[in-house]
Amino acid sequence: MAKHGKKYVESKKTIDSSKLYSVAEAVELVKKSVYTKFDPTIDIAINTFANPKYNDQMIRSTTILPHGTGKTKKIAVFVSEDKAAEAKKAGADIAGTENLLNDIKAGKFDFDILITTPENIRDLAVVAKQLGPKGLMPSPKAGTVVQNIAQAVEEIKKGKIEFKLDKTGNIHAPVGKGSFDAKKLQENIEWFIKSVEESKPAGVKGKLIRKIVLSSTMGPGIQIVC
Repeated sequence: MAKHGKKYVESKKTIDSSKLYSVAEAVELVKKSVYTKFDPTIDIAINTFANPKYNDQMIRSTTILPHGTGKTKKIAVFVSEDKAAEAKKAGADIAGTENLLNDIKAGKFDFDILITTPENIRDLAVVAKQLGPKGLMPSPKAGTVVQNIAQAVEEIKKGKIEFKLDKTGNIHAPVGKGSFDAKKLQENIEWFIKSVEESKPAGVKGKLIRKIVLSSTMGPGIQIVC
């Protein structure tokens, strides 16, 4: 069993691990439980009844959090040079083809998200082995292979995130920062839970969500009523 530091132990004393809290109560507790010197990320973990072994029970979708995640993501857009200016005008940090492709081949990943168009996706096949393991390969399901580049960039800047079922049937996502006020955090969390519920696959019969836990970076978990 992992050993926790004194600050973690003290923080955990404020939480009843046997109790299920409302979203509002959980937000209040997670903010009080923050003990790091930096502004921590507030994460949500949702355990589902979905079985990732079956294709008709897989979950992979996107949503735009009302108040964003609090983290600025660096966006790269793989498009023809004539469209690069448009992408940068929309807020892309990097845009182009040849230089971006060469950087990826050289192992330089100075971006958090890579977007491209259906016309350009095939040109990224040569670097799929480099992008795939890092979760950076563009995909229609992730909302990163699109026709409207400007719209996609703007949505990500506003707080669009991808969520998907992992091998253990869980979904993890950031829903804000410790510095967010309680109302913004609550609205983000409620929106995210609703988005997951609306993404329930046809193969899952009955209830989708088994358990929801909220936590801050390095902080204890707080279970939410589901």
